[in-house]
Amino acid sequence: MKLFLFHTVTAAQKLTNNPADQLVAALNSNRTAHKGSSLYDNPGLACIALQYIKAYEGECSAVGGGGNAKKPADSEFAETFAPNCGVSASSLTPITGRLLGCETKYVPPSEAFSSILMKNSKSLEILYDKNHTEVGAAVSGSDGGSPYFWCVLFSSGKANSSFAIEGGVAKIMRPGCFSGANDECSSASDLIRRLKVWPSAAISLAVAAYVFGV
Repeated sequence: MKLFLFHTVTAAQKLTNNPADQLVAALNSNRTAHKGSSLYDNPGLACIALQYIKAYEGECSAVGGGGNAKKPADSEFAETFAPNCGVSASSLTPITGRLLGCETKYVPPSEAFSSILMKNSKSLEILYDKNHTEVGAAVSGSDGGSPYFWCVLFSSGKANSSFAIEGGVAKIMRPGCFSGANDECSSASDLIRRLKVWPSAAISLAVAAYVFGV
């Protein structure tokens, strides 16, 4: 079995209380540790990542390569995701990579990165792809509870011109958090507190985690 080692974000690096921001920090830390470039955290792309999660309607079994697997149609980016985020459809650029994980219990962002999203060599290929220039991440429960989805979208767009938000201010949505929006996202902490109060409810569920690429 091949062992994958991941770089840990240090305390000196700026982190927020938003788990999606922390996920991007872990991702960029690992890219730079492997002599890759740090990616621009695009809030428009990140908002679309949250919309991508919502398209699954809380169905973990629809994630990955199983018999019930599915993924949103490409047309939904322009027709649904962008309008919901206030992102100009004309500023959409190609998605160069996607990582999506789903699990029945909430875990810290660093664990989600290393244990849920980085499951195999395909995940590593997506992470270190040199065609990426920007990234957007999102995390959300389903109506504020289990299951929990983690999504990372990569693009080859240009900072400040691709996935442009109309008016320049990202639309904050709940449940869920997305990166790059200067949002503390306290609802994520609420999800964690619920798990601490009722740990047996999460433990009793079978864990399902999947990752897929483009």
